[in-house]
Order: sequence, then structure tokens, then C-alpha cells
Amino acid sequence: MNLEQFLNKIINWATTEGIKLIIGLLLLWIGWKLAKKVVNIMSKTLEKRNVDATVSSFLDTFVEVVLKGIVIYIFLDYVGIKTTGIAALVASAGVAIGLALQGSLSNFAGGVIILLIRPFNVGDYIEGSGHSGTIERIGMFYTHMTTVDNKLILVPNGNLANGSIVNYSAKELRRVDLTFGVGYEQDVLKVKRVLSNIVDAHELILKDPEPFIALSAHGDSAVNFVVRAWVNNSDYWKVHFDLLEAVKVKFDEEEISIPYPQMDLHIKNNEIEK
Repeated sequence: MNLEQFLNKIINWATTEGIKLIIGLLLLWIGWKLAKKVVNIMSKTLEKRNVDATVSSFLDTFVEVVLKGIVIYIFLDYVGIKTTGIAALVASAGVAIGLALQGSLSNFAGGVIILLIRPFNVGDYIEGSGHSGTIERIGMFYTHMTTVDNKLILVPNGNLANGSIVNYSAKELRRVDLTFGVGYEQDVLKVKRVLSNIVDAHELILKDPEPFIALSAHGDSAVNFVVRAWVNNSDYWKVHFDLLEAVKVKFDEEEISIPYPQMDLHIKNNEIEK
């Protein structure tokens, strides 16, 4: 093949298959943009109709993947790539693909289970699969979780669906449980009265259910009192830290000692006569 024949083949390809490829890429780009626009419109529609954020986030991801898959299929068919041959190839390699995608399919199934059972919703603070944080988004394969120090964790849906989950936001009320130790020489009734006054004075602690304060244990170096107070879920950590501070301040004012672990060493000197 001489140079003239080579150039003619290039020109012939550019005026036929080349133009078709360019049009196909243009269609692919337009289809990609349209898919995103459709997903955005659907997302806004679901939001206006007050559809649960958990369902909305999962549907957005699912529809986007399906639409983009259709766009890619149309592109391949337009440029002349035989999709039937690709389908046959995929079918023949089904076992290998199934093994390779086993984790992804498990995560997809986990996402469906989460969507149906609803162990948590978007915005809930949970603990699961060794992580804890606020649910930001539930995708097709991963759940997006934001930690209290603003780190993003992607947890596989399969792990969450098949493991234990602690949902701290599921109930309207939570109980603050704290234990305070005082010295054995302290007046037990006085300590209990001081703790009761602190709990009663806090405006965020609920009166019903009634707070519980009692001597819980005789420790090695302290008498332990347990304080259990019910609060609204959103007030849990504020009440928790407020009580820790208030008890220390009040104990200091009332001269109630808070013992700490200590060890007494007895050294015996023996005189050695030479």
C-alpha cells in the first residue's frame, strides 16, 4: 500500500465511520447530560412530595446507573459495535463475572434490604460495622456516614445489612447514665441529696420518666452512686457534660471528696549488724 492509497483510506474512513464516531460521541455526551438532568428533576420532584430522604437517595443512584447504561448501549449500537456479541461474551463469562461482582452484588442486595427494613434513615446517628456517625446518604453499594469530626466513611451496604446496628436516633428519649464515687467517710444521705438537687435544677432533664439516683456499689476505694436521667434525644450530650461539671463543682463546694486510685507502700528498714 503506497502513501496515496493510505491517505485515501484515511479520508474514506473519516468521511464515513469517522463522522459516525464523532456523532456517536456527541450523542453519548448529550445522553450523559440528559441522564443527570433527569435524575436531578426526579430528585427535586421527590423532595417536593416529601418522599423520605433514604428512599430518594437510593432511587437517585439506581436511576442514574440505569440511564447511563442505556446511553452506553445506544452509543455502542450506533457506532456499529455488535451488542449481541458482547451479550454472548458476558453470558459465557457469567460465572467469572458473578464471582468478581460477588461483593458488589451483596452490597446492592444489602442496600435493598436496608431500604425495605429501614433500620435507619438519612440523618440518623448510628453505630455499625465498626464505625459510628450520621447517615448522609444511602447509595446502591455504599452508605455514606459522617463522623462527629467531619470525616466521611463509606460503609458497604452488605456489612450493615448483615451486622448489628445501634441506632441512637431511633427513639425520641434517651437516658443519661453516670456513676460518681465518693469517699467512705462521706455522709451517704447528704451525697444523695446533693445529686438530687443537681438533677432537679437542670432544665433539660425530664420529670417524667422520673430520674433515678441510688447507691450502686461499695468499691475498693469509693462508694459509687448511679445517676440515671431521661432527656430528649437531641439534648443527650449537653446534659451528659453539664452533669459531670455540675457534680464536680458542687462536690467541691460541699467538701465531698472524690477518691482516686492510690497505693500505700510500707517500707521496712532492718538494721544489719556486722
